[in-house]
Amino acid sequence: MQHQVIHIHAEAPAKPALGAPCNGCGVCCLAEPCPLGRVISRRRVGACDALRWDAGQRIYRCGAITHTEALLGARWRWAAPLVRRLARRWIAAGVGCDASMETSSS
Repeated sequence: MQHQVIHIHAEAPAKPALGAPCNGCGVCCLAEPCPLGRVISRRRVGACDALRWDAGQRIYRCGAITHTEALLGARWRWAAPLVRRLARRWIAAGVGCDASMETSSS
């Protein structure tokens, strides 16, 4: 069994069960980026650079959806609608938790 340490905000909700609705725990994106996150982060492992903590709601959000223009910069803002659509698809928005890893706190 391989172990990976990820640092989760203390106020983040606990990871939901596999298939349960997403609750913004951030575990999946802190462990590895989705296909779009790999492009944004320029890496295949580790936390996604697009992941954003929403202090008001006390959940993690995909910045490719919530802060698209800021992530893209002025030169690529025209692509924001397409990037948001791709992000929703690649994070399986509305489908349910697909992070099969187990979590524990220490």
